[in-house]
Amino acid sequence: MSVFQVELKKIVDDSYDIETGFELEEKLIRDLRNGLVGGVRKFAIITDSIVKDLYAVPIYQMLLEAGYQADLFVFEAGEKQKTRKTKEELEDAMLAKGYRRDCCILAVGGGVVTDLAGFVAGTYGRGVPFINYATTLLAAADASVGGKTAVDTPLATNLIGLFNQPKKVYLDIATWKTLPERQLSSGMAETIKHAILADESFFHYLEEHMDEILANEREACEHIAQVNCQIKYQVVMKDERESGLREILNLGHTVGRAIETVSDYRLLHGEAVSIGLVAEAELALRLGYISEDQKQAVEALLQKAGLPTAIPHNIDREALVQKLYTDKKVRDGKLRFVVQKGIGSVVEFQEGVFATPIEESVAREIIMKMKEI
Repeated sequence: MSVFQVELKKIVDDSYDIETGFELEEKLIRDLRNGLVGGVRKFAIITDSIVKDLYAVPIYQMLLEAGYQADLFVFEAGEKQKTRKTKEELEDAMLAKGYRRDCCILAVGGGVVTDLAGFVAGTYGRGVPFINYATTLLAAADASVGGKTAVDTPLATNLIGLFNQPKKVYLDIATWKTLPERQLSSGMAETIKHAILADESFFHYLEEHMDEILANEREACEHIAQVNCQIKYQVVMKDERESGLREILNLGHTVGRAIETVSDYRLLHGEAVSIGLVAEAELALRLGYISEDQKQAVEALLQKAGLPTAIPHNIDREALVQKLYTDKKVRDGKLRFVVQKGIGSVVEFQEGVFATPIEESVAREIIMKMKEI
C-alpha cells in the first residue's frame, strides 16, 4: 500500500472593485479595454426579459461597436425563474453559440440575474470570469456583493449554489429611475436590514431621507449604495464562506424566505424580508434584546419605505411555520434565528455564534399572532 500526497496549497486573491455612479455603461467598456478581464474578447450577456431592452441591448451594442464578440441570453423575469432548469437552458444556449472557457459572463439586471449568472460562471467550463452590472436597488444592496450565487428549488431557496466572486460590480444608480415603485420599495428592505444589524446612525439617516431615496435623488441614493457596500464588506471580509459572522446577513430571512416561497413568489423578495424583519423584531423583543419602542421604530421605517409589515390574508400560516425548516441556518433539525440587539447590532450568543435555536412553538406563536393584510 502507498500514499501519494497531492499538495495544492495556494493563496487566491479574489479582490474586486464596486463602482457606484450614474450611467456606467461607457466606463464598463473602458475597463474592458484596460484589461479588466485580461484578453477575453467574447462576452455572454445574461439578462431577463424586463431588463433586456432597457439596459442589456445598449450594452450589447456598445460591446460590438468596441470590437468585442457578444450574445444576449435572456430568461423570463422573476424569482420563479431562478431554478436549475433556467441555469441549464442558459448553459445549453451558450454551448450552442460556441462559448467555451475563453469567455466572460456579463450579468445585467437585478438579484435574480446576478445570482443565476454568477452560478453559471462558476460551473461553465469549470469556471469563467463574470461581471455584475446591477440595475436594481435590491441587487445593489445585496445580491451583487459578497459572491453568493445560487438557485431555488421547490423545497428550499438558495441551497444549491456556490461562492463565486465577480471581477467587478457596477452599481448604476441611473437604472433605479426605471424601477416600478414597488420594486424600489422592495430594494429598501435589505438596506433597512443592514442598518438594523450594523449601523444605528444609518437607520436614522433612512428615517430622515426616505422620501429623497424613493424619489431617486442622486445624493441620497449614492449614499445608501455606498453604506450598503461598506456594511456588507465588513461582514464578508471576515467570513466569506458563511461559517459564522456572515449569518447575520440573514436577519429577517428565516421568516422572509419562507413567506416568499409560500406566497408562490407573489410577494417580492424585499416585501417578504420586510415581514420577516417584523417577525424577528418581535422575537428579539420577547428575548429581551430590544424595547417596544425599537420594535415600533423598525415597523415604522419599513412602512415609510412602502413595505408590508403584516402577513397577507391568503398565506397559510401553518405551511409558513413548516417552511421555516428549509432555512440554511437549520442545524440538526432545529430552527435557528439571528436576533437583533437594539438598533445597529445583533446578538453574539457565544464567540463566533450569531444564530440561536428557537423552539418551533415560539416561532409559531409569533407567526400566528402577526397582523393580517
